[in-house]
Amino acid sequence: LQRIGLQLRATLENITRLRADGEDFRWYLKLKCGNCGEVSEKWQYLRLMDSAPLKGGRGSATMVQKCKLCSRENSIDILSQTIKPYNAEDSEKFKTIVEFECRGLEPVDFQPQAGFAAEGAESGTPFNDINLLEKDWNDYDEKTKESVGIYEVTHKFVKC
Repeated sequence: LQRIGLQLRATLENITRLRADGEDFRWYLKLKCGNCGEVSEKWQYLRLMDSAPLKGGRGSATMVQKCKLCSRENSIDILSQTIKPYNAEDSEKFKTIVEFECRGLEPVDFQPQAGFAAEGAESGTPFNDINLLEKDWNDYDEKTKESVGIYEVTHKFVKC
């Protein structure tokens, strides 16, 4: 059993509280079997709203999966209380925005996609449905008459 944190780094322009929005937010990951080392070819997503029972009545996890190669049953769980926003003061620094509890299923890559939200740093103007697939996003804040943006999005995984 291990905890792995997903750290995000981005340059924020006039924006704060960048966050994964809602129970249906999709964390797109590539997952590796801790037993045989097989990595999923396709992106797979985890959502807070999803839950699957663990074998032998040991509770549940966000995703339970049988490895195609070695048939080991592995699981990964989003620790909901660890989901944190990425704020203006975090700009250009790595910050852990979520932690996963891993039982044999380890995230090795992350792809930000749609479903992020943020707000204007000064104005509080809400920006919803932010898609970070291109690693860059920009818009305009009518209240402050300023451009807002999220640039150079990168990530890394850390053991917690």
